[in-house]
Amino acid sequence: MAKNLEISTLLDYYGMLLTDKQRETVEYYYDDDLSLGEIAENTGISRQGVRDSIKRSETILLEAEEKLGLIKKSGMLKESLAEIRKNIDTIDEKNMKVYRSDIINESIKSILNELKKLDEII
Repeated sequence: MAKNLEISTLLDYYGMLLTDKQRETVEYYYDDDLSLGEIAENTGISRQGVRDSIKRSETILLEAEEKLGLIKKSGMLKESLAEIRKNIDTIDEKNMKVYRSDIINESIKSILNELKKLDEII
């Protein structure tokens, strides 16, 4: 994962662990692509202070993912949901061709509704 995307993703998951000023600085740098000088001007912090804040923030975000693994777990969950959908499609196709069971159709609809809820969470 490219560093900018990695830090932006970490910020989405763990940004609440940063102070408002740290979060603002990291967002300016990684999301808005501002230079250290531009951020210093916007925030009233020295250029070196901006750099130090970004580095501290990166460390906090990386350590949070290392300890909690939410991004990794989210990716694994997405893969599992995709596999479940694939299996649902196989069951649905077999049901339509062979069984034509209303009970199976209703169960498939229910499972798909639950998967939709999970998609909204992750």
